[in-house]
Formats: sequence, C-alpha cells, structure tokens
Amino acid sequence: MNVNGQHYRAIWLSKENPQIVEIIDQRYLPHRFVIHPLKTVEDTAFAIKEMQVRGAPLIGATAAYGMYLAGLNARRNNIEDIDQMYAEVFDTLLATRPTAINLQWALERQKAAIATVDTLEEKIAVSLATAKNVCDEDVEICKNIGLHGLPLIEAISKKKKGETVNILTHCNAGWVATVDWGTATAPIYMAHEKGIKVHVWVDETRPRNQGARLTSWELNEHGVPNTVIVDNVGGHLMQHGMVDMCIVGTDRTTYTGDVANKIGTYLKALAAHDNGVPFYVALPSTTIDWKTADGFSIPIEQRRASEVTHIQGLLQNGKVEQVQLTPTASQAANYAFDVTPARLVTGLITERGICVASEAGIKGLFPEKGQSRT
Repeated sequence: MNVNGQHYRAIWLSKENPQIVEIIDQRYLPHRFVIHPLKTVEDTAFAIKEMQVRGAPLIGATAAYGMYLAGLNARRNNIEDIDQMYAEVFDTLLATRPTAINLQWALERQKAAIATVDTLEEKIAVSLATAKNVCDEDVEICKNIGLHGLPLIEAISKKKKGETVNILTHCNAGWVATVDWGTATAPIYMAHEKGIKVHVWVDETRPRNQGARLTSWELNEHGVPNTVIVDNVGGHLMQHGMVDMCIVGTDRTTYTGDVANKIGTYLKALAAHDNGVPFYVALPSTTIDWKTADGFSIPIEQRRASEVTHIQGLLQNGKVEQVQLTPTASQAANYAFDVTPARLVTGLITERGICVASEAGIKGLFPEKGQSRT
C-alpha cells in the first residue's frame, strides 16, 4: 500500500544486501517513518517481541525470515551442529508472542522445508525461498479477503442509495499488520477504489493505540475518510445508527469459530449483537488453529504494565516522547487479547469466501483440514 504516494510492503528483502531483511518500525508511526534492518535472529526476536512488527500475518512472515537469517548466521560463525541450531532458533522465535498462531505456522513451515535438504547452503536457499513464498502468499490471501468482503460493503451502499457506509474497526488489521492489503482493511480499500463512499470509525485501541497510531495513519495515506474514537464510544455510535458494520481482524481463531483478537474486541461484538450491527472477522486461513476447539484455552499474552501506565505522543516541540498517565504507586494489568465467542460473529471473511463462525462453516471452506486435528 501507499506511504507518501510510494508503494511499500511491511517487510522485504533489502535490494542492496540480500542478507538483510527490512521492516517498517511500527513503534515510531505515525510521527516518524523508520525503515529498520534485521540482520540476526536476535534482531528478529526483538522485532516481534517489542512490536517493531505486529499483527499475526506479519509476525509469521518475520519469523519465516528469521529462520533464513539463522542460516546466514550459522555460515558466518561456522556452526557445526546445524540441526541443533535450527531447533534453538525455532524455540526462541516461537516464545516471542504466544497468542498469534501464524508465528507457529510459519516456523513449522520453515522447519519442514529446511528438513528436506542436507547442506547448510541448501538450507539457506530453501529457507529464503520459503520466506518469500510466505510473504507473496499472504499478499494474495489478503487480496482475496478483500474481494470476498467487498460485496458486503457494496450491498450496504446499495441499500443506503449510495450514502456513506460507516464501518467500525478495532486495533490495526491493516496492511502494516500483514505483508500488504491487510485483512479487515482489504475490503475497505477495494470499496474506496471502486468509488463507494466509505468512512471508518477507528478505535484508538488502548493501551498501545494501534488504531489511533496505525490504522488512521494508513487510511489517511490511502485517502480513506476516517475518524479516531476512544474505545468506549463504539456502543454509543451503534445505538444511534451510526455504524453499518464492524470488521475486525484476529490473531487466532479456533476451528469452531471462536476469535482471539486485540483486547476490547469482545466488548464491540457484544455492542454489535445488542444493536443488530453485523460483526465480521476478516482472517487468512493461516490464523485458524486447527487443533483448538475452545477459544478460552488460547493463551492470552500479558504484556508490560508500562504500556498501560505510560503513553507516547508528539510534543509541540516536534519530539516524540513517552509520558506517565497514572499515579506512580498505581499497579496496572495488561491483557493483550480477549476471546469473542463464535455466537457473536456474523461471519468469517477468508481468502476462500465468507462462512458462518462454526466448525461446519469453516470446514465447508477448508474441507482438507477436517482430519488435521490431534
């Protein structure tokens, strides 16, 4: 998608040096656009854990490139026990973010690919090819999510006789959370490009403010009208008929349709259900957990209290600084995700189409996965 009129992906291999992976450091957005190099496994693990990159699909893509960088590191340092090295890297990267299932999916895919060849040079080559494929496939998947979600917006626009379609989203499930296009935003971008009038209510998404900092920024860059709201306004807007539909993303969805997404998603789903507002979840199939039936067994990441007690912003002098919000003696809890039960989800928008949030609905789109549970 666009940044200052120039197309970017959220992660790419450096054109100058193919031994370096480059990312957009999301910690500095929207006030600074910083491209950051990843050269080592340690760089990759830090980027995922400290949210230089975030969003389930992008976390997976970054981990895939981390396995490629591991091979380059083994070559530079003449590591002899290659299998042990890859096993340790796998565990290190897997531990960085426990909720997003794409992380494990991408690492398992790399592990399987690397095991098909013998020499280190072959492993480096196959891991690079796999990382590139993970990224290219994610772009195509998100594009197809957009194509399948677009008719939902078109139908509302037609019903409203061309008046603006108001869409509420939570957190950032945009292109900076994926490799390109985004999940929840892909149908919005496509509707906008078709000339359909759309407007997005952007939840700020405390405590890290991914909506206010990232979603609004990328929508602005693409020319999509949007309004940032505090997290607790959504229910009020729905009560007053100011939201036509909700579209959110997901970090992990069970094969029965329960959705783990950024904290606060559940409350929006409840408000949507109470007010008859369609509540859709846009997801690539890579975020479906084919081994978990109950969403409440998904591990919920708890992050640092400082993310709640402090906030980052742009000062009048042009500097970006972090300031404290709470009394110094106050403690803070920071649950990063919550689970929205399938019963509150109107439908799942995937790369293969839209289905009911249920085991039957999901298996209907992905019948080949029916025997994958253990």
